[in-house]
Amino acid sequence: MTRTVITTENAPALAAPLSQGIRKGPVLQVSGQLPLDPDTGEVVGTTVAEQTTQTLRNVTAVLKAGGADLEDVVMLRVYLTDPAHLAEMNEAYAAAVGEPFPARTTVYMRLPPGLLVEIDALAVLEG
Repeated sequence: MTRTVITTENAPALAAPLSQGIRKGPVLQVSGQLPLDPDTGEVVGTTVAEQTTQTLRNVTAVLKAGGADLEDVVMLRVYLTDPAHLAEMNEAYAAAVGEPFPARTTVYMRLPPGLLVEIDALAVLEG
């Protein structure tokens, strides 16, 4: 099985040694996406809700470039900078992802200044 690098201009290119996504067979892993505008590279929003919405837009863009969509996602990992943001993130997340929700892990960590959330995804495609 060949490992295919997934790239799209509809999600921000990051200055790090990583691919936006990797697909091998039916499995597509989306690297952690940030709340950055793909055109400007600037942070979108100052609230965790705004940043969660933009981050999930970026995740979705990489999924689409790899032939998938949110319905194919079996696992999302959310990285937050503050446990106090969980309820607000959950509200924006639920609106963007919709039911049935994929499995999810939420982790608290430090991100660069101005960034409140990062999200990665694991999708499994048919065929």
